[in-house]
Amino acid sequence: MSDVPTPSSPCLGHARVCVASGCELGEGPGWDAERGELRWLNILAGELHRAGPDGLDHRVSQLDRRTSYAALTTDDDYLLVAEHQLSRFDPQTGEISAFMPFEADNPVTRSNDARVDTHGSLWLSSMGLGAEPGAGSLYRLHRGELTCLRRGVTIPNALCFSADGRHAYFSDTATGWVMRWALDAEGFPQRNRAGAFIEPEPWSDLRLSGGGPDGAVMDAEGCMWIALWGAGRVARLDPQGQEIAHVSLPASQPSCPVFGGPGLTTLYVTTAREGMADPQPQDGALCVIDLATHLPGCHGAAEPALRLA
Repeated sequence: MSDVPTPSSPCLGHARVCVASGCELGEGPGWDAERGELRWLNILAGELHRAGPDGLDHRVSQLDRRTSYAALTTDDDYLLVAEHQLSRFDPQTGEISAFMPFEADNPVTRSNDARVDTHGSLWLSSMGLGAEPGAGSLYRLHRGELTCLRRGVTIPNALCFSADGRHAYFSDTATGWVMRWALDAEGFPQRNRAGAFIEPEPWSDLRLSGGGPDGAVMDAEGCMWIALWGAGRVARLDPQGQEIAHVSLPASQPSCPVFGGPGLTTLYVTTAREGMADPQPQDGALCVIDLATHLPGCHGAAEPALRLA
């Protein structure tokens, strides 16, 4: 990213290490309220990590392929978003069963960012194994049917949605921008008269933020919390896309935040040690900060369960 100094915004506090999980590429955190636990992925190692809200009872399930997200379904299991395949995962037994192919005919891509929208449908993405320019795509899994929404993306990230379901947000990290996409009543991008999806609009310019826009999540006030890869912080953006505050991380490569814990007032952040010559114990850890103390009244918006039919 740019060498220009980053914009100043109030620092809300410093996150600490919650689980020293040592992930090469920690990603895709989610909060399971019923089980009272966090889940996240170590993509390149094909690992599903789970732990209690305090970081205790940390356990790792070895998966059969590189996996980037585990979406909680209305059937109370997880849909794994993985390289070349979507699969069902039973959290109790660890059993994995194939659900449908995902770019199975493309040997140069793997899955990347994903998130469930307000309709209970899953937005998911692919990218090149070496982040090849334009190799990735965005998709939506709606009631069991997979639709490609956009091609030519390099590193798709920051998938999240406005509370009213009228807009989707995403970033191609390589561009430094977060885009906003107007959605129709069924949660698909709006179409023009010719039937093609209307182009998304630029929403937040993060080219001078000091880091690459990575994973993001929305809070209940309509603000976005976005990890800035390489900058060691998670920025809070207001509804107009302007940075208004940030949380400092002990690791330089934060990848994605998520709200969890009772009341969704705790912010957890996955990090990565990918590409580091001399990673430290905090690199690749799951980090945490209690926003009830640092930003009273702020809490996350609960992510809907995924409906597969």
